[in-house]
Amino acid sequence: MKTSEAIKITGTLSKPSKMPGFSYGIPAKECKTGSKLRLVPGSTCHGCYALKGCYVFKVVQDAQYKRLEAIKNPLWTAAMTILINSKKSKYFRWHDSGDVQDLQHLNKIYDVCRLTPGVKHWIPTREAWTRDHAARAPKNLTVRFSMPMVNQPAAGSWPNTSTVVTAGATCPAPLQDGKCNDCRKCWNKRIKNVSYGKH
Repeated sequence: MKTSEAIKITGTLSKPSKMPGFSYGIPAKECKTGSKLRLVPGSTCHGCYALKGCYVFKVVQDAQYKRLEAIKNPLWTAAMTILINSKKSKYFRWHDSGDVQDLQHLNKIYDVCRLTPGVKHWIPTREAWTRDHAARAPKNLTVRFSMPMVNQPAAGSWPNTSTVVTAGATCPAPLQDGKCNDCRKCWNKRIKNVSYGKH
């Protein structure tokens, strides 16, 4: 399969200016748990960043919904593998917008990670059911459960987590012009929790 053919199947990858590599966003409106949390004041999804700014542009929304529909395509795993490998990047973030849809989706992501062993993958999720499948995650994928509420302590039952805090954040991006720069904490399984400042 050519890269151009892969793009027709999956849609393009995104390149967040903050990140050291590429990402793949689907509509935040279609988050299963996030859609419920958005209605809860004090939750990390209340005032979701992926429902504001450039994310609301029609061209962005159209691209995200195309990617969402593409997950059902039987060639999606192969196409995603080709796209990610074509970028020659060592780091990939799943879902700068959106979240895991179901077990089939999670399994496909696992397969893509296994087929791109030279890439370190990171996926943040608020889908608690994925905990039952964390032990199957490929070695090059860090699954971080995002705690639902602002200032909520990290859940000890998860290998890796992320939290949103009003003070004492460990993510250095706000002090680095909003960029990761040389920080790779989110991709590092040895870092049990990464805390982001509320914004």
